[in-house]
Amino acid sequence: MASPTIQTEAMTIQVGSPAFEDGGMIPQQYTCDGDNISPPLRWESLPEGTKSLALIADDPDAPGGTFVHWVLYDLPADLEELPENLPRDRAFPIGGEQGVNSTDEIGYMGPCPPSGTRRFFFRIYALDKMMNLAAGQTREKLLKAMDGHILGQGRIMGRYKR
Repeated sequence: MASPTIQTEAMTIQVGSPAFEDGGMIPQQYTCDGDNISPPLRWESLPEGTKSLALIADDPDAPGGTFVHWVLYDLPADLEELPENLPRDRAFPIGGEQGVNSTDEIGYMGPCPPSGTRRFFFRIYALDKMMNLAAGQTREKLLKAMDGHILGQGRIMGRYKR
């Protein structure tokens, strides 16, 4: 699916992680070779008017096409970070919903490339409204719902090699 339309002059959100540098190697504990837990993520510089946040983590280099590792949406606009090892529940106590990954499971699925070094992107989107989608949505449905509602976005990319 094509990328959603970003409203006018979208702002760039600064995204980072205390677990790995942008472009650096993702520690094994966040992969299928380790504990397969979600990494901690932090962001700042959200645009004014942000009503909710969404996150999509994927691997665009997968042999069968983009592999989706994580889908989150309707996260509170005042949220500044996600701690590591988030539960694989449909809804969070702090607010927000989780969608399905490419294995059709709710929650985070760590990198697990068959071979070689691959890139894994964690993208944060600032949205001008709540998506109000039921839990368990796919990346494609979320992207379609976000179209025309993105105020800003940012990303961190990590690498992993088996």
